[in-house]
Amino acid sequence: MSKKKKVRVEFRKNRQKRTRANDLTRSFRQDDVAGVDAASSERVRAKGDLSRHRTIIQEEPAEDATGSPQDDPSGTLAVDVATCQPGRVIRVHGLVSVVAAENEPKEYRCGVRRILKTLAIDGRNIVAVGDRVWFRPSVGDEGQIEKVESRRSTLTRGYRRREHVIASNVDQILIVSALQEPGLKLPLIDRYIIAAEKGNIRPIIVLNKADLVEIGLYQWVIGLYTQLGYEVVVTSAADGRGIARLQRLLSEGVTAFSGQSGVGKSSLLNAMQPGLNLRVREVSGWTTKGKHTTTAAELIRLQNGGFVVDTPGLRQFELWDIEPAEVEAYFVEFRPFIPKCKFPDCSHTHESECAVKDALFRGMIDQGRFESYLKLYAQQPVELDE
Repeated sequence: MSKKKKVRVEFRKNRQKRTRANDLTRSFRQDDVAGVDAASSERVRAKGDLSRHRTIIQEEPAEDATGSPQDDPSGTLAVDVATCQPGRVIRVHGLVSVVAAENEPKEYRCGVRRILKTLAIDGRNIVAVGDRVWFRPSVGDEGQIEKVESRRSTLTRGYRRREHVIASNVDQILIVSALQEPGLKLPLIDRYIIAAEKGNIRPIIVLNKADLVEIGLYQWVIGLYTQLGYEVVVTSAADGRGIARLQRLLSEGVTAFSGQSGVGKSSLLNAMQPGLNLRVREVSGWTTKGKHTTTAAELIRLQNGGFVVDTPGLRQFELWDIEPAEVEAYFVEFRPFIPKCKFPDCSHTHESECAVKDALFRGMIDQGRFESYLKLYAQQPVELDE
């Protein structure tokens, strides 16, 4: 039986402090000395920022893979297991989360417990698709999420200076990119790879719409990422190329489908499992940009086993919580040369006697990958509407 304890947690500071009352001197009288020796009184409401704290009951935090206790207030909230059920979030629509119960074949439309909304967690959404939760059923198919379990992996991005969790508890991600309509965006692939590795997710690169191009012209892309150790799959929903291989990859665990708008994520899922009937749309002939078809992430159970998270197409992808000095660690081709740089804090941008730039000059590092690194180091976003 898990131990419980009381802790003080900080709430999200989304409320301003009360303003002073106006016209404080209107009722002031010189001969009024009652306030000079006014007796002190007990303040009921805390002053300032102290009012944004609260005492809650938590379970003792579990230890992570390194043996350190996990510090996650939302994941250690105590719940009454007699009245709550475990489940998994399969869709999120604004303030409503659709939860599939684990103990019965039923889905519940759940709100989120107020304390989870107000905990000072630096994120855009407290509940994400793939989360393991405890919810309290109510009338019919309604319920309330009481607790969000700690996440073992996350796919996140930065959105308006906050963390946006696209999907959680994912084993691998298929980074889908189209060879044509709208075309390859290699800097976007690089950013997805970094986000996946940071979130403890295995990245797999999918080059879709192979029926629209001469595939021999893109062998250098396949070879580039294959040599770096990433699995690359060439697919086409039109002629069925690579579909069987994708079905094998998705047969176990949870897989996220993500990529730019219009690259054909929903078309690939329809080809892998006829009957899903996911909405698809053509790429705009006027702008050659993808149109948003999938508007919300959804967790789907596949007939051949496994689960897939179909995510909305993105128009911008910004990494979250990665400092410029940390970027070099996510470029595997840099690693043999970083210790050979003259300066231990070399940024590989302007320094002399830089082993990484020397390897670039000798053709041991791809020029495009190095340019992706420079943009990431400068924290420049990749605009996909270009």
